[in-house]
Amino acid sequence: MSSPTKKTPIKFARRTSSGRVVSLSRDDDIDLGVSGEFTSASSGGPNDYMNYTVLMPPTPDNQPYAAPSGSSGSRPDDLPPPAYGTTTRRVGRRGGGQGEEGGGAGDDAAAKLDRRMSVMKSNKSMLMRSQTGDFDHNRWLFETKGTYGIGNAFWPKDEVEYDDDGVAMSMSDFLEKPWKPLTRKVKISPGILSPYRLLVLIRLVFLALFLTWRVRNPNQDAMWLWGLSIVCEIWFAFSWLLDQLPKLNPINRAVDLVALREKFECPSPDNPLGRSDLPGLDVFISTADPEKEPPLVTGNTILSILATEYPVEKLFVYISDDGAAVLTFEAMSEAAAFARVWVPFCRKHNIEPRNPDSYFSTKGDPTRNKKCPDFVKDRRWIKREYDEFKVRINGLPDAIRRRSAALNAREEMRERKQARERSGGDSNASKASEAKPAVKATWMADATHWPGTWAVPSPDHSKGDHAGIIQVMIKTPHHDPLYGAPGEHPYLDFTGIDTRLPMFVYVSREKRPGYDHNKKAGAMNAMVRASAILSNGPFILNFDCDHYIYNSLAIREGMCYMMDRGGDRVCYVQFPQRFEGIDPSDRYANHNTVFFDGNMRALDGLQGPMYVGTGCLFRRYALYGFNPPRANEYLGLYGQHKRPASMHGPPPNLGDMGEADPAASPEAMHPDLCTPVKFGNSKMFTDSILVAEFQGRPLADHPGIKNGRPPGALLTPRPPLDAPTVAEAVSVISCWYEDKTEWGHRVGWIYGSVTEDVVTGYRMHNRGWRSVYCITKRDAFRGTAPINLTDRLHQVLRWATGSVEIFFSRNNAFLACSRLKFLQRIAYLNVGIYPFTSIFLVVYCLLPALSLFSGHFIVQTLNVTFLVYLLCITITLTLLALLEVKWSGIGLEEWWRNEQFWAIGGTSAHLAAVIQGLLKVIAGIEISFTLTSKSANEDEDDIYADLYVIKWTSLFIPPLTIIVINIVAMVVGFSRTMYSEIPQWSKLLGGLFFSFWVLAHMYPFAKGLMGRRGRTPTIIYVWAGILAITISLLWISISPPDSNSTTSGGIEM
Repeated sequence: MSSPTKKTPIKFARRTSSGRVVSLSRDDDIDLGVSGEFTSASSGGPNDYMNYTVLMPPTPDNQPYAAPSGSSGSRPDDLPPPAYGTTTRRVGRRGGGQGEEGGGAGDDAAAKLDRRMSVMKSNKSMLMRSQTGDFDHNRWLFETKGTYGIGNAFWPKDEVEYDDDGVAMSMSDFLEKPWKPLTRKVKISPGILSPYRLLVLIRLVFLALFLTWRVRNPNQDAMWLWGLSIVCEIWFAFSWLLDQLPKLNPINRAVDLVALREKFECPSPDNPLGRSDLPGLDVFISTADPEKEPPLVTGNTILSILATEYPVEKLFVYISDDGAAVLTFEAMSEAAAFARVWVPFCRKHNIEPRNPDSYFSTKGDPTRNKKCPDFVKDRRWIKREYDEFKVRINGLPDAIRRRSAALNAREEMRERKQARERSGGDSNASKASEAKPAVKATWMADATHWPGTWAVPSPDHSKGDHAGIIQVMIKTPHHDPLYGAPGEHPYLDFTGIDTRLPMFVYVSREKRPGYDHNKKAGAMNAMVRASAILSNGPFILNFDCDHYIYNSLAIREGMCYMMDRGGDRVCYVQFPQRFEGIDPSDRYANHNTVFFDGNMRALDGLQGPMYVGTGCLFRRYALYGFNPPRANEYLGLYGQHKRPASMHGPPPNLGDMGEADPAASPEAMHPDLCTPVKFGNSKMFTDSILVAEFQGRPLADHPGIKNGRPPGALLTPRPPLDAPTVAEAVSVISCWYEDKTEWGHRVGWIYGSVTEDVVTGYRMHNRGWRSVYCITKRDAFRGTAPINLTDRLHQVLRWATGSVEIFFSRNNAFLACSRLKFLQRIAYLNVGIYPFTSIFLVVYCLLPALSLFSGHFIVQTLNVTFLVYLLCITITLTLLALLEVKWSGIGLEEWWRNEQFWAIGGTSAHLAAVIQGLLKVIAGIEISFTLTSKSANEDEDDIYADLYVIKWTSLFIPPLTIIVINIVAMVVGFSRTMYSEIPQWSKLLGGLFFSFWVLAHMYPFAKGLMGRRGRTPTIIYVWAGILAITISLLWISISPPDSNSTTSGGIEM
C-alpha cells in the first residue's frame, strides 16, 4: 500500500487594501500590531481575519515566493514561478511586508513548471485582461485544462504530477474530509422548554395547595360526596404527575444520509470498488389469518419492502404465516412474481411510496418531478399489470377451492378403483371401503398436498396442528449488480437499472397439540431463529402485515443511529406509527399523535422510547438477552448518582445447556442481568450469535468510537443457500425447540403478556440498553387503524389488559434494577398503572349527577378560594397544552380528541381490562386474544363507511350509563332548584358545569352510537329508556318528595 498523500494544511488568509491576497499559516506567530493593514478600522480590528479560513491555491497570479537570503522582498521579473504541487510556501507580511517561510523548489520541479506554464509564456499577452492588464486567471485555467475544486484548482492526470514524496496528486489532496457524525441531537428551544418546565412546577404547587385546602375543608353536609371527590382528585394528581414527569426533556434528532453513503458506499482504500459496507438487515412481517388480514394488503407490504432503498444483497425479507394458510402462501408467490417488474420500475423512476396500492391511489399529478420520457408509458403498463395482479389475488380463494375439489374427486375415484381391485369382486368389501369418508385435502398448484392448514381441518392439517414450512421464494441475489439490457422486457426498458431482488422467505412454524405456542411472540422468536440460520442479519426490522414502507430512505435513517458513535449501545430504533384511512375529524383519536409525537419524543431524551410492536429496527444481539457493551447505574432516591456499571461479556460456551453460575457476577442478583446461555441445541444458531454481534458494530473510524469494527469487513460475498442450511432452519422452528431453553424468558420476544412489545422493550432498557426515536420528515411507515368504535375499543382493551398483566408481573417497574433511569422507571410505572385510573374516572364522572340528585356539591359553598384554585389549575393546564403543542408539533384539535377518547376508553375498555386482569390474578382465568381486523373497506362510494357501523358490545354499557345518568340528573337538578323555596343556584351551576364537562368528553361516543344520519340501533334506545326509568324510580324510593320540607335536602334512607 502506498504511503498516504501529503495534504496541504489549512491556511488563514485575507485580501489586503492593495488587492494582494496574503496567506497566513495557523501556526505562524504573527504580530498583528506591527502592520497597519491588519489593524485598520475598515478591517474590523486586529482579530477580524481570524474567523475567515480558506485554502489558497498557488496559481500564477498568486505565487508563494521565498526570496533568497539577503535579497529584498520584491520579486524579480526574470524568475519563474514555483512549480505547482511542490512544498507549499507561506508568505506573511510583517511590518513593511518582509518575511518568508519554507524552502526552495528543486530543478525538476522547475522544469515541470516550465512545461506546465508553456502556454502562459508563449501567449502572455493573450492572458492579460485588455481593460486592466491584470492576469486573466479564468482564461489561464481554460488554456491549461485546469478544473476548479473546493477552494483550489487541479489538473487531470493526462500529465501526472507528484509531490515531494513521489505520490501522485489528485483532487483528494485538496479536500480535507473531517470525520462526520451520522446523527445529531436538535434540542428544543429554551424559549419553549424552560416555560414548559416552569409551568409544570407551578401547576404541581397549585395542585398541592388545592388538595391541602380540600382536605382541610370538608363538606359537612355531604361527607360521602366530599370523600369520594377528594380520593379521586388525589389519584388524578398522582396520575398526572406520572404522565408529566417523563416529558421534561423532549429532544429532536437529525441524520446525515450523505455521510452514511460516504462512509459505507463510496470508494476508499478499504473499499476500492465502492461496494456497500452496510450491515445486513432482516425484515419480518407477521400475519395469522387471511380472513382478517387480507393477502392483498400483505402483498402490498411485501412489495414496498422489496423495493426499498437498501443494498439488495444486504436485505432479507421474511413473512411469518402463523395460520399456515395456502391462500397466504400463493398470494406471496404472486407478489414475488409481480416484484420482478415493480421493483425495477420504482428504481428507474424513483417512485414514492413504493406500495403499489397507495401509489396508484395517490391524488395529484403522477408526472411531477419525473424526467424520463418513457415514464407515462411505463406507468400505464405497470398499472395494468397491478390490476391483473389484484384480480389474481382476489381470485385465489375460488381457484384453490376448485383445484382442491377436482383433485379430491380424482383421488376419491382412484381409491375406489383400488378398493375394487383389492376386493377381487367382493361387493360387500367394496361397499365397506367406499363407505369410508374421503379426506378433503387442500392442494397446492403443483398437485401436492399443502403441508399446512386445510380448509377442512384434519389431523396434522389444522391451525393448531401442522408441520413447519420454509419456502425460499426469491433466492439470495448475486453480490454484483445485475443491470438490465435493451430488449430484455417486451414493454419496459430497464437498461442500466439494477434488476436484482432481495431474498424473500415464507415461514410457518410447526404447531402441535399440547404445546403453548405463545401467540405472536412465539411466531417472532421462530423467525428470529430461522433468519439467524439463513441470513443472520445483525439488525431486524419488524412490521405488522398492514404497515408498509412509505419512505424508501427510512431504513437508512434508522441505520444512521446504529452505525454512529455510541450506536453499539442502542438496542432498537423505534419509528412513529402513522395511519391511513382515518376519518378527517379523527373522531376516536386513531392517529394517537399525543402519544407518538409527545410522550415518545420526550422519552427519547431519557433512555429511549418504548417498543410499540411495529416499525422497530432491532439489534439482534440485544434481542438475544445480552447486556450492552457499556452501561451506567443510577443510584440514590431519584437516580441522582451515576456510575459506570461493571460489564461482563458473553460466555465462551454459548451452546452450553447448563445453568449459569449465579456467583459469577454480582449483576446476577437481578434476573434481567444474567447472561443467557440456553439458546437450544442448534450449533449453527449459537455460532451465528457472535458473528451478528461483530457485524452490528459501528465503523472504527474515529478514536471516540469504542467497540467498533474495521472498515471493509462486510464486503465478502454471502454464500448461496444449500439444502442442509434450509433443513437446519426448519428444525429451529419446530414446536419442541424451545423446551428447556430461555426463549421467551430472557431471549427474544418475552412471553406472558398480550402486549409482548412493551415487555420486550422494558427488559432491554432494564439491562442498560438505550433506544432512539426516529421521526423522519416524510413518514417512514404507514398502516391502517380501526375507525369503527367497537373495533377501536377492543384494540384499547387489549393494550390496557396487557398493562394490567405487566403491573401484576415481575416486569413491574417497581422491581427494575439500577440501570433504569429514574424518569424512565416513572414512564414504565405509568404503563402499568394507567388502567386503574378508570375506577376513579367512572366514580368522578358520576359525581356531578350525584351532586344534582342530592342538592349538594363536592364543596360546602362555591367560595372565592375554591374558584381561584380551580381557575389557576385550569389556566396552567391550558398553557401546558399550548406549549406541548408547540414542541411536539401536534394540533390543538388532536390534543382535544385525545382527551375525549381518554375519558371514553377510561370508562369502558380500561375498566374492563382491570376486571379481566384481577380475574386472571385471583381466579387464574386466561385472557383471550382478539386479532384486530385489518381488512380494507370495500365501499368505494364512502371510504369511511366503517365509521358508522354499530356493533354492539358490553363495553358500551358504562359510558352509556354515565351519559344517561348525567342527562337525567341535569333535568332533576334544574327542576328541583326551580321549584325550591330556597333555590341553591350556586350548587346547581357547579353540578351543571361538571355534568356538561363530562358530556362534552363523551360526545364522540354518543355521535358514534347515532350511526350514519342518525340511524341509531334500537338497542340504544332500549338501554337509554331502561336506565332513565330505573334511575328515576331509584331516586324516588331513596328520597321521596315531602310537601312539608324543601326540596333541597340530602339523602334520607
